[in-house]
Order: sequence, then structure tokens, then C-alpha cells
Amino acid sequence: MMGSEQASEPTSSSPMSSSSSASSDHGKASLGSAVIPIVNRLQDIFAQLGDVSTIKLPQVAVVGSQSSGKSSVLEALVGRDFLPRGNDICTRRPLVLQLVHVTPADGSRGAEWGEFLHRPGQRFEDFSEIRREIEIETERESGTNQGISDKQIRLKIFSPSVLDITLVDLPGITKVPVGNQPSDIELRIRTMIMSYIRHETCIILAVSPANSDLANSDALQMARIADPSGSRTIGVITKLDIMDRGTDACNFLLGKVVPLRLGYIGVVNRSQQDIIENRSISEALANEEKFFRSRPVYHALADRCGIPQLAKRLNQILVQHIRLVLPELKNRLNAQMIAVTKELRSYGETMESIEEKRIFLLNVLTKYCEDFSAMIDGKYLDMPTTELSGGARFLYIFQSIFVKHLEEIDPCEDLTDDEIRMAIQNATGTKTALFVPEVPFEILVRRRIARLLDPSLQCLRFIYDELIKISHSCAADLQRFPLLTRRIEDVVGKFLRDGVKPAERMIANLIGMEMDYINTSNPSFIGGSKAVEIAIQQLKTPNLLGQSLAKSKDALDADKMTSSGEKGSRGRGFLPKSLANGAPPEQGSKHISINEKPTASGGPSGGWGISSLFGSSRNSSRENLLSQQTIILKEPPSTLRPSEERTENESIEIAVTRLLLRSYYDIVRKKTQDSVPKAVMHFLVNHSKRNLLSTFIQKLYREDLLEGLLSEREEVAARRRRCRELFSVLQQAVHTLDALPVDLEDASRSSRPGEEGLSDAASYLHELKI
Repeated sequence: MMGSEQASEPTSSSPMSSSSSASSDHGKASLGSAVIPIVNRLQDIFAQLGDVSTIKLPQVAVVGSQSSGKSSVLEALVGRDFLPRGNDICTRRPLVLQLVHVTPADGSRGAEWGEFLHRPGQRFEDFSEIRREIEIETERESGTNQGISDKQIRLKIFSPSVLDITLVDLPGITKVPVGNQPSDIELRIRTMIMSYIRHETCIILAVSPANSDLANSDALQMARIADPSGSRTIGVITKLDIMDRGTDACNFLLGKVVPLRLGYIGVVNRSQQDIIENRSISEALANEEKFFRSRPVYHALADRCGIPQLAKRLNQILVQHIRLVLPELKNRLNAQMIAVTKELRSYGETMESIEEKRIFLLNVLTKYCEDFSAMIDGKYLDMPTTELSGGARFLYIFQSIFVKHLEEIDPCEDLTDDEIRMAIQNATGTKTALFVPEVPFEILVRRRIARLLDPSLQCLRFIYDELIKISHSCAADLQRFPLLTRRIEDVVGKFLRDGVKPAERMIANLIGMEMDYINTSNPSFIGGSKAVEIAIQQLKTPNLLGQSLAKSKDALDADKMTSSGEKGSRGRGFLPKSLANGAPPEQGSKHISINEKPTASGGPSGGWGISSLFGSSRNSSRENLLSQQTIILKEPPSTLRPSEERTENESIEIAVTRLLLRSYYDIVRKKTQDSVPKAVMHFLVNHSKRNLLSTFIQKLYREDLLEGLLSEREEVAARRRRCRELFSVLQQAVHTLDALPVDLEDASRSSRPGEEGLSDAASYLHELKI
């Protein structure tokens, strides 16, 4: 009765009047008709994914403290009473509310209904049933202990009395837990609210009651944290009708207390008495209109007062906001499409028949070998640009590690002069060598050459390790097939180990060949004469010879020099000692006659002066021996070393030997530096490139192994299914965005704030009261 009386009142005298019902329908049809339904479809599309997608769509989040009037605002926007109510916390799960404007065919109000995403295909025409379903679904997820959950409830309401808007009703901010609420209920609610409003695509609807200090509003405080500039926050001042007498909310609505760029809208809520008496929303809206009409102070702020103006303003802001974020939304959709396509390609396609599996396995093995060879040859498409990889590491090992290390080694660094001198003396045996001996040179140089074996084998081991790394890199794309990956790694590992063995034998043979034949006729070898010449030249310098040569010269008299020349001259070597002394062989030598015999110091002639151990027939000799004192020789020590004094000849021999060792070692070192990398490349690296595929085919390309080798991980199959679902959803979203009109600016410009005046608001209100 009251609604009809209000509807029949003349509207021309009221600042809240409307021009006509037709203009209202036109305004609602044009306002947001282009973009909001499409965004609503995107909401439905992405709802299939839950939290998988990172795309955040434009929406309006309703934030406010408990009992601030949030539910009343939402119900007034819908025109129906459908939300749970009570003294405790009522909204315990985010409610995504999509208002969809429908145009009835007969021009009347038409049917209104709701649909839940979790109950597809089921219409709820009784709005009390919608409230009951929200309560049931909330308790199903959050329990009955007043706890909260961040899992959404998605509800669509179709009505000719609503504008196209998407709203998210969030739990009210509470300070103190009551009853059996969790002790950290405030922190949980604030965290949930912030997860929505912190995104740039979200419009914040901050609800604050007019009968409290606006500067202390929880909703505005959280909005300021998420939106410091205030560019996407719109304030709603509720309960204007219960402000103290003599006060008004004009300063609030004008933004003089807490400024917001999108401004404020003032509304009058249903009172608790209205709810108890079950008064309809249309009656409440009529009372709201009457309130503002009776308060002249609000006449100048008519565009900022009332639920119809709030609905219109929200619609306009959402349209403009969508237009602003749309380019970035398209870019993010395209970027995620590319990422999902790449991920889906990495999982590969499923195979059903044996022939498909056979072809797939052959392709996998062939591609593995191609990638293996490409990484060695430097032709891999995904090669890194920040570090050496593949074959470039081989070259670094050969040149910067192996060759450089051998060049830095001094073959005589651990060989002392005494060791060389000892080797020379031991090589003469029972004779004194007339020449610089060849035997100690060969012994010592073989030991130098033997030292090349270990670094050569280490070089081979380094290359083997690099090949193993390359094989692991090539198998990275096969993680979906655990058994195939494991078998490939086993085959490659054994194949490479088998390739190492002939390379090891070849390297050992190379070093053994050099040790078995010391080729002193090599043109690069320094030779004995040249070595002696250089050694003498070096020893002539005081720093090299020093006082030891002077002492040796003073200590040697003519007799000793003569006796040393008389010693045996039957040794063999590189050149005569006399040439080393700088004199012809004849000088300083005294030849002993064959008939000359040494005489005993104790007797005139004959014998050695030592009686036979078996007795003698000459009594006079025995008596003489008994009358003399017995001479006892000192036994030689277990370890004999040469005297500390070194002769000039010995110094020259040591210097010559060092020169010969270094010269021949350099010849062998250069051969080794060239031969070892060749052996490694031939027997291991190139052998792997040539024969790996045939080994795979022999070991793995068998029909009895197909099922096992190509069995996927269960998580890979699940990821592929999920990835396909995400790809399908993104594809739908892209196609939906492609349906947007080209001129979005005209679509949003047609209904900017203030252009429609107050007529649309009154028409909207009039329509709700029918």
C-alpha cells in the first residue's frame, strides 16, 4: 500500500524524481552493457580453476566492520532479502555476487532467480532458499564453530531491477573473538580481506557507519593500506538516519574528513525493527527516498545519496576501471597462454597404439643423440651465454688445464745433484767411466716420462665427467618417463665407461712407447756435444761453480791427476771425459804395461804379502808373518754414499745430464700434449657421437620394453590434464575478450557520473517498488 502511494506521488517536484521508465531502461542497458557481462563471463570461466590462475579480474570488494551495514547495502542493491543475519559473524566465506541485468520480454518486472556455481543448472527463485543454501555451504566448509574459510561461494542473481555489477562480500572485521571463535579471528579476517583488496584490479567499497568516528573506520584504514592513493576506493556511509539530532553527514559525503578520489555515497539502512517485522527492501528504499527528501541539507548532494545512486556509481566506476585495466589484462592472459602452451608442450602427447609408442621412442632416442652431438659441437640451440658449456669445456680442459699444466712442470724439480751423481756412479759398475754414461740418462729420463701418465689419465677422466654432464642435460626433457630416463642413463654410463678403457690403453701405450725407446737421434734433441759445451759455459760463471771448483783444484796434485787418468777407460757414454776436461784423450793418462805387477808393501817381491789360509811349506815366511802385527780392514757400511767433495768432472756430468733430461723431456711432452687429446677425442668423444644411437637401438628399441619405458609418472599425467584445463580456460577467456567492442571509451562515456542527473535514480527506485 505504501509503495503504491509513493509511486503515485508526483515526481516533478522531487529532486529524486525520474524522467521516465524508458529512459531508465535505456540507461541501464547502455551502462556497462558492453564490458561488465564479459567480465562476469570471465569470472565464471576462471572460477573453474580455483586458485590455479594468477589472473585477477576487476571486481568490487565490500569491506567493513561487523554490524557496519554491509549486508543491508548488498541486499538493497539486489532488492531482495537473501543474506544470513544474526548477532554473531554471518559472512564466514567470501561471497562472490554477480548481479546480472535481464530484460523481461513483456516489459513487466519479470522473474528473478539465483544460481550457485556449486549447484549448476539449479534455479533458486525463492530467495529464502538462497539464504539457506549460503548457510549450508558455509557450514559445510567452515564448520559450525564460527570459523572462517577463504574458499569462495559464487552466486549469480538475475533480475531486471539490478545493474551489472560483480561484488565480493567479505567477512566483517571483528576485534574480540566471541563464543567459540578462534583466538586469532581478527588476524585471519584481515589477511583474507587484504588478499582481495591489494590487487590493482579490485575496487574497494569501504562501508562505515555514520554514527561512529570516520577517522577510526576499520574499512578505511585497511583501504588506505591497500590503496594509498585512494584511486580505487569508494566510501559508503550507512545509517544516516540514526545520527544525532542537529548533525548531518555532509562533511563525510564531501570528503572533508577522509578524502577519497572516488568520493562517498550515503545510504539509509533497514533498521533491526524493519528486519524483525519483515519489511521488504522496496519499503526500505521508499523510506530512504523519503528521508533524503525531508532533509534539505542533502538536496544539493542528491547524486551522492541513496542506494540507486550507489548502484549507478558502482556500475560506472567498474566500467571505467575495467577499461583502464583491460590492456594489462589482455597482456597477462597472453603471457599466461604462452607459459601454459610451453608447459603443455613439455609434457608431450599421450600415445595409445604400439606403433605410436615405437615411433615416439625412436624419435626420443634420435633427438637425444642429436642433442648430445650438438652440445659437443657447439650447435645446441639452448646453449648458455653466461658460461662455457659442451665442447667448449673440452677445449678448455685440453688447452688451459692439460697442456698448460705440463708446460709448467720442471722435469728436474725433484731431482737433486746428488741423485744424478749417484746414478752416474752406479751406472759404471766396477769400472770408472771414461765417457759421460748413457745409462743413468736413460734411467732418469724414463722416470720423467712416466710422470706424464697420471695427468694424461686425469685429462681423460675430466672429459668423461663432462660427457656424463652432457648426457644428464640431454635427459632433462625425459622426466615424464622415469624408467626410460633411468635406462638411458644406464646405457650411456656403460657406453662411456667402455669407451674410456681403449682410451686409457692408448694413452698408456703412448707413454710406454716413449719409455721403451729413447730416441736420442731426434733432430730436436740437444745432443751430447752441445750439452757439454753449454754445461762448461755455465760452470765457468762464478755463481754456478763457486768455491767448490777452487778447492777441488787445490786438492788435486799431479800424482792424483795422473792416477785418475790411469783408471779404467772402458765405460761407454755420450762422449769421453777427456773432452769434458777440455784436453785430448792422451794427456794426463799413463798406460800400464802388461808385464808390470804390483808388489806388496811388506815383502821384496812376489805374492801379495798375505799367506795362504791353507798353510805354507816355507817356515821362514810363517815365522815372519807371526812376528808382524795383523792388519784388519774396516768393513764397508750397509749404505754407501759418494764423498761430499765434487770434482769438476762430476759437476760437468751433472749439468750435462740435466740439460739432456730437459731437452728430451720437452720432446716427449710436446708429443704427449698433441697425442693425448687426439686419443681422447678418437676413442671416447667421437666414438660416442658415432655409435651412441646404434647402442640405444640395440639395447632399448625393443617392443617388449615399450610399455615399461614409456610409462609416465602419475603426477606428470595429472599435470598434463590440469594444464589442458587451464589452457582451455585461458582460450575461452581470450575469445571472450575478443568479443569486446572496439570503442570501449564510448561505452563508458555514455554514463559518467552526473550526466543522467537524478532522473535515473528515481526511475530505478520506482521500478523496485512495483
